[in-house]
Amino acid sequence: MGGRPPSDRSLAVVTESVRVGTRKSALALRQTELVVSALRREASETRFLVVPITTQGDRSRSPSQDLDFTDAIDRALEEGRIDLAVHSTKDLPARPTRAVSIAAFPRRADPRDCLVLRDARGLRSLPPRSRIGSSSPRRRAQLWRARRDLDVVEIRGNVDTRLALVRGGRVDGVILAAAGLRRIGRWDEVTEVLDRRRFLPAPGQGALAVATRASDRALESLVRPLDDRKTRAAVTAERTFVERIGGDCDTPLGALATVRGNRLTLRAEILSPDGRRSVGGARSGAPSSARALGGLLARDLLRAGAESFLAEPPPA
Repeated sequence: MGGRPPSDRSLAVVTESVRVGTRKSALALRQTELVVSALRREASETRFLVVPITTQGDRSRSPSQDLDFTDAIDRALEEGRIDLAVHSTKDLPARPTRAVSIAAFPRRADPRDCLVLRDARGLRSLPPRSRIGSSSPRRRAQLWRARRDLDVVEIRGNVDTRLALVRGGRVDGVILAAAGLRRIGRWDEVTEVLDRRRFLPAPGQGALAVATRASDRALESLVRPLDDRKTRAAVTAERTFVERIGGDCDTPLGALATVRGNRLTLRAEILSPDGRRSVGGARSGAPSSARALGGLLARDLLRAGAESFLAEPPPA
């Protein structure tokens, strides 16, 4: 699978059987099923084999360690043990390796966060000191900003594990991505969808990414029809913002870009870990200037004082 532009004949040979790597969680497998189904419509004669892989993020449950949900998958891709990889875009590092190329960002699903609560009807009706579970610094800061009296507690595990904590009474609620709950058929458990203007989601949330080896032109051509122009522009702006701001998974920041006609609008914010302070802003322009807009907005927020939040320790 070299880097030469393939002929029609070589493309058929290369794509006769394709191994698709993904995490082992129910959500990751479901997301991969969606991608594989779309690929089969594009290449009905190709055989696609799903290869579940355990990542560092799946092995570690320690809050003190950075969780990496892409490490082992990208390594398997680079080493040729799989041919494609399906990721949740929000899990991808802002700076991917040169050996891996994102061949397609399929059309994005709902990017918003939502609450699953045991008893209350919504965020406003939660009693003081209610225990809401989340491992995300962004979600924790945004919840504290909205309700200073909530007890936001650290939890780990996949979506099913987190929902079980609510049913079992270990927590009063959890905050999760709307797209994931829809994809695994658990939407009926949602109590409230959070306003994305107040709860800006994680960069890339709701979007999937299909990766190939950067040298594999044949598979890149196979995957390319799944790429959605608006989604690519939006997540490019969001991911560039994260890269230029110097953020990572431990930074309480949100970013969301939307494309309306020939206009892309990127909104982003960085919060202090306790949610008491925040700096936000927006930039708009043509979708073709997505990277530039992400860089400009990062510069705006850094000049407005966001840099002081980046090194601030989490609340005790």
